[in-house]
Amino acid sequence: MRYFSRCLTMGFEGGLEATKQALKHHHFVILAEIDLASIIKTHLAVDFRPYLILSTCSLQLAQRAIEVEDEIGSVVLCDVVVQEHGDGRVEISAADPAETIGMINHVELIEIAKELRCQLREAIYDIDSSEECEQLTMRGHVLARAPVT
Repeated sequence: MRYFSRCLTMGFEGGLEATKQALKHHHFVILAEIDLASIIKTHLAVDFRPYLILSTCSLQLAQRAIEVEDEIGSVVLCDVVVQEHGDGRVEISAADPAETIGMINHVELIEIAKELRCQLREAIYDIDSSEECEQLTMRGHVLARAPVT
């Protein structure tokens, strides 16, 4: 599965807020926030690093997709993960929607998926960072951003 990923050096809360702002700027609506660390703590009594899932969607593209295929609703959502790693890095990641929606063999849906891919990639790309060298990756390959001077 392809995904978009961006590592930040800002703290978890700052990374979460920056992610929300970038999503909003790119016309994504946050439908739910799932605090997986809290859920794991509650149900498994295990401490887990900060890990939050923002369930988002582009309402315009979702509406277009549902008009084409009314069963597509669960696939047009984009889950954006904000997580903190042990070394303090905060990573923002999301699966490439063209991989999921694009699996449906329908020309209009494939075009919508490509639009959604671009919109999501740009939102993740635009997340503010205090990191000296910013990267946007897709399956481990750097797609954009050179060192900041």
